Amino acid sequence: MKKTSILFSIVILLALISISFRKEDNAGIYSEYYHNGITFFNSAQQLLLDTIMQADIETTAGIEKVKEQLHITRTSLKSMDFWFRYLEPVMYKKMNGPLPVEWETEVFEKFEKPYKREGAGLTLAELYLEEQTVRKDSLIQLITASIEASATYSADSITKNLKTFSTFFLCNRLYLLNLAAIYTTGFECPDTSAVIPELSSMMMSVENIYSTFNQSFSSTPLTDNYRLLYKQAIDFVNEQPHEYSNFDHFTFISNYVNPLFTINQQLINQYKVVSSSSMDYSLNKSATSIFSKQLYNGQNGKGIFLRVKNEAALAELDATGKLLFYDPILSGNNKRSCISCHKSTEYFTDTSTAASLKYNCIDRLPRNTPSLINANYNHLLMADGKHISLQNQLKDVITSHDELNCNQQQLLQKILSCPDYKKRFEFLLKYTPQETEITFDHVLSALTFYYTKFSNYSAPFDKAVNGQGEITVGEKRGFNLFMSKAQCATCHFVPQFNGVKPPYIGSEFEVLGVPKDTNYTALSKDMGRYLINPATETSNAFRTGSIRNADHTKPYMHNGIFTSLQQVIDFYDAGGGAGKGLTVSNQTLSSDSLHLTPLEKKDLLLFISSLNEQIQFENPPLSLPSSTNKKLNKRKVGGNY
Repeated sequence: MKKTSILFSIVILLALISISFRKEDNAGIYSEYYHNGITFFNSAQQLLLDTIMQADIETTAGIEKVKEQLHITRTSLKSMDFWFRYLEPVMYKKMNGPLPVEWETEVFEKFEKPYKREGAGLTLAELYLEEQTVRKDSLIQLITASIEASATYSADSITKNLKTFSTFFLCNRLYLLNLAAIYTTGFECPDTSAVIPELSSMMMSVENIYSTFNQSFSSTPLTDNYRLLYKQAIDFVNEQPHEYSNFDHFTFISNYVNPLFTINQQLINQYKVVSSSSMDYSLNKSATSIFSKQLYNGQNGKGIFLRVKNEAALAELDATGKLLFYDPILSGNNKRSCISCHKSTEYFTDTSTAASLKYNCIDRLPRNTPSLINANYNHLLMADGKHISLQNQLKDVITSHDELNCNQQQLLQKILSCPDYKKRFEFLLKYTPQETEITFDHVLSALTFYYTKFSNYSAPFDKAVNGQGEITVGEKRGFNLFMSKAQCATCHFVPQFNGVKPPYIGSEFEVLGVPKDTNYTALSKDMGRYLINPATETSNAFRTGSIRNADHTKPYMHNGIFTSLQQVIDFYDAGGGAGKGLTVSNQTLSSDSLHLTPLEKKDLLLFISSLNEQIQFENPPLSLPSSTNKKLNKRKVGGNY
C-alpha cells in the first residue's frame, strides 16, 4: 500500500470524524456521514479518471501513477463498502466487479431466468493494468461505468434506507459475513499485498460509522460489549503481518468476527429488525454463529410439508422417506433404488466408480454421483445448476430413462398398492390440506425430508471456530493457507465451503479446465452450465461444490477424474487445465502456479479432514412394505444394482 494512499485515508477519516461531531445528537448525523463519504468517493473516482487521461500508460511511470491513484480510490470505496454492498449489490459490481461478465445465477432464478451482468470498476481496472498491452480507452470505460453506477447511491430510493435502524443492522450483518468470507482472501483485491492494509483501513472506517449510528439512533445502539470487541478486532488486525498469507485468519474469525456476528444477531432480534430487501432472502435471524447450519436456507427439504410442525407427523414423514429411499419400487424394473447410487455408508455418494451404472446396467452415467449431504445448502442443484429445488431434481432422477426410468402415475400406483405406504400417506395427507389426494409431490417430499436431515451435523472445525473444541497446529495452518496463498476461499466460501457466498443468495460456477483423463490429453467434453444457460462464459463451467466430507466422497470433479485429494490439490497448484497446457480460453481459475510446498499441501489436507462431519448414519430397513401385487414382493432392500 502506497504512503499516499494511507495519508489520503487518514485525511478522509479525520474529515469525516470532524463532521460527525459537529452537530448535536440527531438522526441527521448518520445520513450526513454517508453523503460525505459518497462525495469523497466520487472525488477520488474523478481524480482517477483524470489521472488515466493524463498519464502515459505506455510507460512504467505512467502505469505506476495510475495504480497509486487507483489504490487511493479503492480505500475510499472500502470506507463505504458497509453500505454499498447491501443497498445496491448490482451497482456494486459496476464499481468493483471481479469479472468482466458474470452469469452467476442468483436464488431468484427460482423466479426468473438468469441474465448477463457486466462488471466494471476498480478490481477490473487493476487486473487490466497487469496485462502486457493496456489501452487507455478501456481503462476510461471501466472507471466511467463505475462513476455512473455510484450515482445510484445518492438517489432517494437508496438514501431513505438510512432513516431506519433496521437497515443499519442488516448492513452490519452482511459486513460481518464478508469479514469472515471474502475481505481477507483477495477475492476482489488483485494486489494481495494490499489485502490486509485495505482490511485495516475499512475496519477503522466502519468504527466511525458505528459512532455516528449510535449518536443518531441512541434508543437502538450497538452495545458497549460489541464496540469493545470490535476495537479489539481492529487492534488484532493492526498487529498482524501485512502479508495475507501470514495473517491469522482462524483467530480473526473465531475470536472476533464470529462473536461479533452473534451479538449483532442478538440485537437484530432484540430490536425487532425487519427487512424489505432481497439481500436477506436466505439468511436466518435465529442463527447465532456464522458456522451454524441454520445460517441460511438454500433448499426446502420438507417440500409440500413445509409448514408441518407436528412432531408425530414429521417422525412418520422421516420413517416413510427412509423406506422409500431404500425401495426399488421407485424404478421402472423394481431393481434400482436411491441407495443404488447414493450409498449411505459412503456419505450418500458412490466412491467405487467415476460414474454409476445407467438403468440399462451396461453403460455409465456421464457424471460422478454427487453426495446428498449438504446439497440443501445450494440454491441451484446438480453440477450444471439444472434444478432449482430438491423435489424437481428428484423427480428428474425418477423419470429419467437413464436412472430410475419410472413415470409418475406408475410410481403412485405401485406405492399405493402397498397397504403400509397407503396408510402412512393417508395419515400425512391431512397435514397438507391444500391437497385432496395423495400425489407424486407427497412421495418426493418424504424422500427429500429423509435425506436432508443428514446435513444437520457439524465437523471438528465448526466446533473449534465456535470455541467448543480445539484445532491442531497443522489444521490451523491449513485453514490460513486455504484463505490466502492457496486461493481456495475465493471460490469455496465459509461456512459451507461451497460456491455460495454472502449474503448466500447466489451459486457460483467456475471454469477450471478439468481434463478428460489424468494425462491431460484433452479437456472434458462435458459443457456443464452451457447446457442450461448457453453463453461464452458458461462453457465448461460447473457449480462449486462443498469440500465438507471431501475425505469420504471420492472420486472428484464432475467426471470423477481424480481419485485422491492430493491429485485435486496438485491440479489447482498447477493452474488448472490451462496451467497443464490445455486450451481453456474462459478459465476462471488462474493458470499461474500457486507454488505450494509439500508441507503446505499436507496442511491443506489436514484442514480439509477437519471438515469431515460427525454424522450418525442409520442401518437400512430390515424389510420393505408388501404389495397386493405379488410381483412387487420380490423387491430387495436397496435394489439389485
